Amino acid sequence: MTALIGRDELKAAIDAGTVTVVDALGGEYYAKQHLPGAVPLVAADVDAQAPALLPDRAAAIVTYCSNPACANSGQVADRLTALGYTDVRKYREGIEDWVAAGLPTESA
Repeated sequence: MTALIGRDELKAAIDAGTVTVVDALGGEYYAKQHLPGAVPLVAADVDAQAPALLPDRAAAIVTYCSNPACANSGQVADRLTALGYTDVRKYREGIEDWVAAGLPTESA
């Protein structure tokens, strides 16, 4: 089970530049709106793209998708952990919670 991170802690980590945020929705969802600095990585692409996108397996990584009902972030987090990443957490509430709190997003 992937450890969780809350919105306030995630925002502080993004602001401090101490975390890599992974958008597990990808595609047009990522292009339309994503958390600041997030990189797109969907479950089907983790094995092929993670080594280039996330070269430091000890770095802090947080995955997210749309909301608690979305399984994408958990799937990506689980695969990253299986590949040897040691500090992976999931923002279960997702981008819907982030936007509802009035926090900034980016678009591609």
